[in-house]
Amino acid sequence: MIVATLRAAFAGLAVLGLAACQSTSSQPPVPQPVAAAPQQGSYVTRPDFRLPEGAGCTGELARFRAVMDNDLATGHVNREVHGRVLADLRGPEAACAAGRAGEASAGLRAVKQRYGYPS
Repeated sequence: MIVATLRAAFAGLAVLGLAACQSTSSQPPVPQPVAAAPQQGSYVTRPDFRLPEGAGCTGELARFRAVMDNDLATGHVNREVHGRVLADLRGPEAACAAGRAGEASAGLRAVKQRYGYPS
């Protein structure tokens, strides 16, 4: 008796499940919004952006500062993050100015990694 009741209940649920599938599949799918593709280069840098030249740690640090300034200008980072990055660059810049290029490069790599920039 219980087995027959359970079978009937299961069959009823299966019919309801199939009916639900039929009712939703007859409706057309809801279109998903499509984001407009950004124009190539329009969101990466300002048109006047140029990387500074220079050799050694001085050039490396100047180029990263320029990237950070560009990211601030284009809205990729906010002022707070920009300020923290520049504060973190003080150590590598001091090492570079003191002639410790290896230490400066290692410090710059650490700053880049901390903020998710390729090093």
